[in-house]
Amino acid sequence: MLCHICTASEWEAAQAAGIYRAASLETEGFIHCSRPDQIPRVANLYFSGIANLLLLWIDPARVVETIRWEIVDGDTYPHIYGGLNLDAIYEVEPLIPQTDGTFVDIQKR
Repeated sequence: MLCHICTASEWEAAQAAGIYRAASLETEGFIHCSRPDQIPRVANLYFSGIANLLLLWIDPARVVETIRWEIVDGDTYPHIYGGLNLDAIYEVEPLIPQTDGTFVDIQKR
């Protein structure tokens, strides 16, 4: 399974459009994703202080576009090279920080 962090407004836009297209798809050519164990690090580095975050749980077998596993900062991350079809997302849940604002381990679904 793969995970992707987005805001509630980005998710609402995806539902209206029928496809999820992160801003990084336009700027970098792919959608950043993570394994569940990578989410706390990613969330703490890039999403600290951002409200209304959601965690998208993605079934890679259902993703229509190409997924490439690429090395970033010494770890391997999945990147989706194209828009993410909504039927590949099997769960959406709030990503809520601890009271100190940090994110901790995410349980696999």
